[in-house]
Amino acid sequence: MPPTAMEAIGLFSFNVALPAMLFKLMAAQPLRESFDAIYFAGYLGACLAIFAVVLLIGRIARGNIRIGSAFGAAAAMGNVGYLAPPLMLPMLGPRIAGPVAMAIVAEVAVIIALGTMLMAPSAKGEGLKAVMAGLRGLLRNPVILSIALGAASAGLELPIPAPIERFLAFLGNAAGPTALFALGGKLARLKIGGALFAVAFGITAAKLFVYPALVWFVLESWLALDPFWVICGVLLAAMPTATNAYLLAQRQGVGAEEASAAVLFTTIIAAIAFPATAWLLDVPLP
Repeated sequence: MPPTAMEAIGLFSFNVALPAMLFKLMAAQPLRESFDAIYFAGYLGACLAIFAVVLLIGRIARGNIRIGSAFGAAAAMGNVGYLAPPLMLPMLGPRIAGPVAMAIVAEVAVIIALGTMLMAPSAKGEGLKAVMAGLRGLLRNPVILSIALGAASAGLELPIPAPIERFLAFLGNAAGPTALFALGGKLARLKIGGALFAVAFGITAAKLFVYPALVWFVLESWLALDPFWVICGVLLAAMPTATNAYLLAQRQGVGAEEASAAVLFTTIIAAIAFPATAWLLDVPLP
């Protein structure tokens, strides 16, 4: 298929199908069951810790905070939008909407804002301009908007009319297949050079092994949360690197090749690492 067709499928999934599914899932549950402030703080803290540690290692290895930030974003930004719903919904049911929404806020909104600021050129004021532009984009992001509207609907306990609910389900059911298809199309076009293997494997180790282990330690051992929240947090942290990390690095003109290699490697290895993580957590696989 031509690249334009794959891009159109990805846009439909991210801008139409995924927001419809997230809004429906969020609005259908009481807000107190979807959100947990302690969980969000713990997950966000682990996310920022991974970002900072990998950034520091990249800064020391390459002598450049911009490329270190690209590495950090690749290690902290999981494919929670595309992959989490189709993989986790059959295991844990519609209650995953809250944890997925909070992971999207942490790994998309927060990390994109930080990464944009730190990867921007060093000219005076460029970092702030980049952050403001990124924040404006996030405020128009269909996924972020669907989460906010779904949470508002749940908080106000507004019932969704049956015809609208059926239409949202019709669109939302397409989110998983189209997202996976678009992701495969993007991965098929990534080119990996031999010099990138070491960096890609380092980011892969941080993303698929260190990050989930840290989330488990924070949520289970430190905060002692309910097993459902622990399982959701660890599985979300075990998602492969999002293509957004590559797009962010490409937009800022630094670390794009390394980020693309991380996307490819983490996605391939996660095919084994993700179900292994679910097995270790004793999640009831479908």
